[in-house]
Amino acid sequence: MNRIDQAFQQAKKKGKPLFIAYIMAGDPSLKETEKLVPALEKAGVGIIELGIPFSDPIADGAVNQEAGMRALNAGATLHKVLDSVKTIREKTEIPIVLFSYLNPILQYGTKEFSQDAVKAGVDGTLALDLPPEESSLVTSDFKEAGLKTIFLITPTTPKERIKKISSLASGFIYYVSRLGVTGVQHNLAEGLQSRLDEIRTEVKVPIAVGFGISEPQHIQQLKDHCEAIVVGSAIVKRIAEKGDDPSMIPSVTEFVQTLTREL
Repeated sequence: MNRIDQAFQQAKKKGKPLFIAYIMAGDPSLKETEKLVPALEKAGVGIIELGIPFSDPIADGAVNQEAGMRALNAGATLHKVLDSVKTIREKTEIPIVLFSYLNPILQYGTKEFSQDAVKAGVDGTLALDLPPEESSLVTSDFKEAGLKTIFLITPTTPKERIKKISSLASGFIYYVSRLGVTGVQHNLAEGLQSRLDEIRTEVKVPIAVGFGISEPQHIQQLKDHCEAIVVGSAIVKRIAEKGDDPSMIPSVTEFVQTLTREL
């Protein structure tokens, strides 16, 4: 069984959602990423989303854009990220999802990427700009290799399209809590909880909600309305503040624990 499925099954038995942490692979370096992932697991993280640095990240806010540029400048590539996943797998079995734009995957070759990703220890991929209507060629390679395909749903996604996405998705669906790009927000989007409850009736796989979630009260407000909660920019911001300083990992994990303890 895929690690993602196992993680959601275990969380369901415990009666609480998973915490998903997004970090940019290679920021400040791939060596630090390899150390940070096991530390985040110990801090209560249930799934890791590893961002693949890309030169034109249209869905990312400033914090994640800057993290991607730092990673690119440090030499991170998709091939090197997969090598780092192999190293991470020597320390932990935490589910790993690659959070990427489609271009790096197409440049790699979808079949080769799928096979290499699974061999490295990747469990799923979320290609942000992959429209479900045109996804069959990509998802067939993913499915054949055993790689889960995660799709996005937004506040403006119509009911019929939600059904279509649900039929294609595996692992989980990522619900974008607000329109716009990623970034820290102090308040949840109005009506978010009721919207999650509404789409639950149309979606067959677990729902993870992200974009703008950054504070303990956000976790408290959402934990009864979804199967997973994603925090990204708030974590990436703290990585940026410390860089390759030895205090980076303790600082980041301490912050994450303030959130995971609310589950």
